[in-house]
Amino acid sequence: MMSMLKGIPSVLPPELLKILMEMGHGDELVIGDGNFPAASMAQRLVRCDGHNVPELLDAILKLFPLDTFVEAPVSLMQVVPGKEVETPIWDVYREIVTKYEPLNNKIEEVERFAFYEKAKKAYVIVASGEKALYANIILKKGVVMEP
Repeated sequence: MMSMLKGIPSVLPPELLKILMEMGHGDELVIGDGNFPAASMAQRLVRCDGHNVPELLDAILKLFPLDTFVEAPVSLMQVVPGKEVETPIWDVYREIVTKYEPLNNKIEEVERFAFYEKAKKAYVIVASGEKALYANIILKKGVVMEP
């Protein structure tokens, strides 16, 4: 279903928009790649299977402030030690995060099982069709400041 509102990215389904509105300061949102066990971990699950993480990340951060009260409002799943895996998608994430948050854009790497524990406590998990490895990302919601 496509959003028929001005300024709302069409990649965001109505269910996810409602959840973004419900979320409060400090709540976390996970965007999981295609391999992420989203359904078994989610308190709330939104399926966006036909979309990749960068397009979802860009659409969400257009509307979603990042938390300024924590060291790093964005978390990535650390590559398992000993594995030789390239993560070029992380550079794409850095560009997108910096586009919307020029100052508050620190990204931390979280050990795999600690990442899963964090994900289980998240307000929502968005399941994507992303094929890149280690493409999971967690965003901590900040406060909307009126200009």
